[in-house]
Amino acid sequence: MAPSTNSDDSTAPYGGPAPTSRSGRTRIHHLAQAKERGEHFAMLTAYDQYTASIFDEAGIEVLLVGDSAANNVFGHATSLPVTVDELLPLVRAVATSAPHALVVADFPFGSYEQSPAQAVATGVRFLKEGLAHAVKLEGGAYYADTVRAMVQAGIPVMAHIGFTPQSEHALGGYRVQGRGDDAARLIEDATALEAAGAFCVLMEMVPASTAAAVDAAVDVPTIGIGAGSATTGQVLVWQDMAGLRGGEGVKVAKFVKQYADLRTSLLDAARAYGQDVRSGQFPGPEHSF
Repeated sequence: MAPSTNSDDSTAPYGGPAPTSRSGRTRIHHLAQAKERGEHFAMLTAYDQYTASIFDEAGIEVLLVGDSAANNVFGHATSLPVTVDELLPLVRAVATSAPHALVVADFPFGSYEQSPAQAVATGVRFLKEGLAHAVKLEGGAYYADTVRAMVQAGIPVMAHIGFTPQSEHALGGYRVQGRGDDAARLIEDATALEAAGAFCVLMEMVPASTAAAVDAAVDVPTIGIGAGSATTGQVLVWQDMAGLRGGEGVKVAKFVKQYADLRTSLLDAARAYGQDVRSGQFPGPEHSF
């Protein structure tokens, strides 16, 4: 789904493996085209220049600088403590290191709930200071007016419904949303947010059948994380995808597929380095001036 090498990226082709070399930026209309064509795109979180550059080279179409940085970068137990000021340098690092991906900045808890004006101000900071191309906020139809105000201000908005981690206390913990009769609520949320101008709807921890119904109810593309395969795109936290998170007592979510075991690789490398230093094998003559 990467943009073509054609200078007019409105004709960018979709489908098949993403190229490792491409020119042009993935834009929100490319995601819409993917849905229209029945194709798919990939999204990963990124929080620094190296992962952003690697994922961009790999052809990942969308990079999310998530509030998940709270528990994947800053060491918090949940996403709630992270602030706009903490996220802005991460967003800028990703945006300046990924020349092709669409970079989305996540609104942290407390940065948009007070009013549409607060949300617009936060969005302006992420686009102006962080150089993001779009923002994401959690919440259903209640935030339609907020989304509308942001879109009118020129801020592209990705909506996030289903399980919304910032509301974990109100939702009673990490629980699947949209089961049974509750599916209708998610459809109402998605259609209201689409009508307000959201260019995409992300669904987290939603039954596959509900996610499929939501996707069918809206014209904009959808993204899933623990929401089955009917969505246009899929997203994972990169540390989960690459097997960096782990260790004793750490559980991997059911919806995560690990494509590598970076934790073991780094652990082995660090142990070997420590052993070489303590034994005097490093640095050797070849590492000295």
